[in-house]
Amino acid sequence: MNIIRLSVKEKIAYGLGDMGCNFVWQTVMLFLAYFYTDIYGLSPAHMGTMFLLVRFIDAVTDPIMGSIVDRTKSKHGRYRPYLLWIAIPFGFACMLAFYTPDVGETGKIFYAYASYIFLTLMYTAINVPYCAMANALTNDSQERTSLQSYRFALSTAGGLVVAMVALPLVDLIGEGDVQKGYLGAMAIMGAGAIALFFYSFANVKERFVAENEEQSSVFSDLKLLFKNNQWRVLFILNVLLLAGVVLKGASTMYYVNTVMGRADLATTFMVAGMIANIIGAIGSAPLLGRFEKAAVYKVLIIISGILSAALYFVEPTSVYIIFMLVIVLGIVQMSTTPILWSMMSDIVDYEKTRSNRSLSGMVFSTNLFAIKLGIALGGASVGWILAGAGYVGGAETQSSAAITAINLLYTIIPGIIFVSLAVVISFYKLDNKKLAQIKALLKLAKEKSSDEYEGARVRGQSY
Repeated sequence: MNIIRLSVKEKIAYGLGDMGCNFVWQTVMLFLAYFYTDIYGLSPAHMGTMFLLVRFIDAVTDPIMGSIVDRTKSKHGRYRPYLLWIAIPFGFACMLAFYTPDVGETGKIFYAYASYIFLTLMYTAINVPYCAMANALTNDSQERTSLQSYRFALSTAGGLVVAMVALPLVDLIGEGDVQKGYLGAMAIMGAGAIALFFYSFANVKERFVAENEEQSSVFSDLKLLFKNNQWRVLFILNVLLLAGVVLKGASTMYYVNTVMGRADLATTFMVAGMIANIIGAIGSAPLLGRFEKAAVYKVLIIISGILSAALYFVEPTSVYIIFMLVIVLGIVQMSTTPILWSMMSDIVDYEKTRSNRSLSGMVFSTNLFAIKLGIALGGASVGWILAGAGYVGGAETQSSAAITAINLLYTIIPGIIFVSLAVVISFYKLDNKKLAQIKALLKLAKEKSSDEYEGARVRGQSY
């Protein structure tokens, strides 16, 4: 089985798909919590509870979507067609989530739930097959890390666009009407996402799709994954990681506006962080690709935790020091992301040698659920902590307890979570030697008889 090297054009095309996702994803991460409390009019407690409750729906829909994807057959392939089919509904869902209806308090709560649920469903429907598609493009672990570097560099560039233009668009379109401004700005973001999905669909090619596997139920597939100890490591890691990321991301606007007292720096602050993220994603594969993934991830995530916690001890008026720490943290933390997603692709290959099932859709859908569960826990915690500290949405001044809570949410608490991930990743055992064994087993399966492969597969299940 020859190693497939992807062209730069195809890597860019794949990455532009996630740029489309990030037009919406980063908008939600940066602005949705703030929009709900300060623009839409939800209480922080309502907002936090909604973020958590919607995840119970994801607990059902994510693995179902993974199972659907693993069973998809079409003239466009197994994963690509969803970029075509779901692009328009996904872009439309972004606009709906930032619409403020004039229907009274109860009606607004109902609409917030309905529109947010629709957005998460559309995100699941397009992002599960998109993520799983990486395994179908190339069969080489290092090439997948490179692919993920392109992906997250372009994805973060999409976030940079959001950070640079979202608030100016709100002002330009709204002309003083902030609710109208958010709706118009997010409609533009959604349209951009649609165009990028269409381009990605047209310029990538599936090459490695398992055929003629014995079919089983969603529940049976989940049982197989739960027995996979390496999958369990990444599932737990993703829950904790995203909880920390969202605690930090969702509190950014509050931190700049309330702790620093510099609302005028909000766009610059987010742009600096996004540029740092792009640098980290671009440098990840060429600088770190030859090392053991788990070992590199452990070192970098500890550094991320230390940098995040250090921000707490910086005076809010020390703008240059804060910017410096945020930029260094962005570079370090984003350099871990392509490594982590490459590990998920390795899990798919490991599962194929472990159970003789190619569960790419299920592996990525369950980890996307872990990510969204972490987002829910982080988002809910932001809402509940702000409510408990007495934060008042839209107020010109906040209590000292609210200011301290926001500072902790942005610095110390995510820092502790990041450092704890070093313990979790210690249980990940798919090092370069084991990955080479897995690749050899998959090559044998392609070239030799089923009996010979089965004997080799059973002997190799000691990971």
